[in-house]
Amino acid sequence: MSRAGEFVQDLGKALMMPISVIAAAGIFLGLAAALQNPAIVSEALLNAQAMQHAIGFIRKVAGALFGNLPLLFAIAAAVGLARDEKPTAALAAVIGFITLHVGVNFSLTAQGLTPATTSVSAFMEKGYSQTEAVMYAAEFANTLGIFSYQMSVLGGVIAGIVTVLLHNRFYTIELPAAIAYFGGRRFVPIVTVVVLPCVGVLLSFIWPVVASGIIRLGEFIGHAGAAGTFFYAFTERLLIPTGLHHILNETVRFTPVGGMVHVDNESIIGALTIFNYSLSHPGELAGDVVREATRFLAQGKIPVMMFGLPAAALAIYRCAKPEHKQRVKALMMAGALASFTTGITEPLEFSFIFVSPLLFIFHAVMTGLSFACSQLLGVMIGNVQGGIIDLTVFGILGGAKTAWWFSLLLGAIWAPVYYFTFRWVILRFNARTPGREEDDRRAPAVTPSARGATAQIIDGLGGRDNIQAVDCCFTRLRVRVADMQKIDEPALMQTGASGIVHASQNDIQIIYGPQVEGIASRVKQNLLVQQP
Repeated sequence: MSRAGEFVQDLGKALMMPISVIAAAGIFLGLAAALQNPAIVSEALLNAQAMQHAIGFIRKVAGALFGNLPLLFAIAAAVGLARDEKPTAALAAVIGFITLHVGVNFSLTAQGLTPATTSVSAFMEKGYSQTEAVMYAAEFANTLGIFSYQMSVLGGVIAGIVTVLLHNRFYTIELPAAIAYFGGRRFVPIVTVVVLPCVGVLLSFIWPVVASGIIRLGEFIGHAGAAGTFFYAFTERLLIPTGLHHILNETVRFTPVGGMVHVDNESIIGALTIFNYSLSHPGELAGDVVREATRFLAQGKIPVMMFGLPAAALAIYRCAKPEHKQRVKALMMAGALASFTTGITEPLEFSFIFVSPLLFIFHAVMTGLSFACSQLLGVMIGNVQGGIIDLTVFGILGGAKTAWWFSLLLGAIWAPVYYFTFRWVILRFNARTPGREEDDRRAPAVTPSARGATAQIIDGLGGRDNIQAVDCCFTRLRVRVADMQKIDEPALMQTGASGIVHASQNDIQIIYGPQVEGIASRVKQNLLVQQP
């Protein structure tokens, strides 16, 4: 993989940090909305003042998070991509985000573009129709009180990337003795204050072209209907082995590609943003508008993650050799449970992605069909995961308007289709899924929590001298090594891994599933201990 490819992959991993917070906040918003649904709770509870105050508090907290997403993404991009001194990178990202928008504001003001001259009424006075005036006015917004272009999360990512490039270049700089105090990490915020406003000025001339292109792409996908939804979901699954699916997801969740709605001169941009706005502002968005946004969200995942992949796990277990069934049973049960409850699928997917490309393509097609069918059936279930939690909170508790039962109907179809297709392909083409490996003498897998597993992971990575950096995302232990030839893949697989990805010549990713955060922590702690 090229350096550019590695950078994009690392960026995708970094952007997952705020997504976990947003997903949790979305669940709280969903529960709050359910508690205000007269079809679910009694009238007495609806009128209870304490309950309404609690719901209002939840909406305020969640609204503050969603309203400051660009800043959160700027910090996440800088922290995730910083080589070292990550706290300094985080502080510089905040400074960079603010000063970038100051630069944009300066340029806009010099062009005569102010809140007064870019209002809907001002555009209508110039002869624009009301629709055109609303569209033009939506290009501008106040960000942290600064009048700027409406760049949403993408603006935050740009600020974070530019800031971290400066950070990685200058955090070790040494200045002359007279001004040495301002060297090293102290120099990073200083150079950020100098560079980012200039970037903002430059961006003010480029952004209209970028925004226009994004809007056109969103219009194309929107006009393509269910076919556009299928293409998105199909492509997103195909990108799973590369880790670049995060970039595609953030594009539809937070840019006009996922939809754009104008409410009271305010632009709501991106599928997830629109859905969360509907939760925090009940009744302000029409059901059709929200349903159009959720076609990119959890509803299309539910038939696959709650039914299809667990059925595939059963097929893999049933096709395993008798002497390996016990080992495969534990692996498949853990993967199926993670997929069913939380929508985390990689532990299962990496058990067949590389050993059978045919099964991988089938899985991607079925995912695309699930998204398209959910849209055609009028399902309206949001959030990002796609497990039983999302189905319950945003589907069942959301009431009849979500048409959640169609997700169960599709799941009842997807489960046998996945099971019999996986079983047929595995047996017909002798796919080397878990339990069907050629080496029958393979040692039983050791769970990551077993004693000595951390040391075994380090040894499998070529020893502590071969490990340059350790990090993780939702499911993958991401390690940068000095020499890939020293990697012992069979030993790593025996630590409970479900797959291994060689991301580049020096980067390897081991798929462990939701428990990877604890594994990464133990590996880091072990590496800090000096050898006797």
